[in-house]
Amino acid sequence: MQSITRYGTIVVVFHAVIVALHGLAHEKIPVSLSWFQSLFVSSIVVLAPIVATILLWTPFQKAGSWLLLGSMTGALLFGVYYHLIAISPDQIFQIPLTGWGILFDITAILLVFVEGLGCGVGVWAWKTLQQKEQVL
Repeated sequence: MQSITRYGTIVVVFHAVIVALHGLAHEKIPVSLSWFQSLFVSSIVVLAPIVATILLWTPFQKAGSWLLLGSMTGALLFGVYYHLIAISPDQIFQIPLTGWGILFDITAILLVFVEGLGCGVGVWAWKTLQQKEQVL
């Protein structure tokens, strides 16, 4: 169980760093968010993975694995839609690849990978904890 906690924590720390850098690029370019996007980012993309990590360090690991999986899936879908699909100022193809745009684009792509990895860790944690319950 300790490896689940460790890997979950590592993914969430990397995610938080990339989110912070991406948020900085959002401010500097500037690319503003709607109230819905701001609410989603603050609750699902930022806060939920941190709460999930805290739960992974407690007896509530199963809830933490579900929250990690759910928050990373939500963040991944949100990011793919707004950064790659929707034609908007938030799409990476609309941001010039100069100055802060470089950081914006790089962090947007890195978020796809780290959130995908977070989904994988969430599934792995949930399956491992599910098997542990069946043994008991």
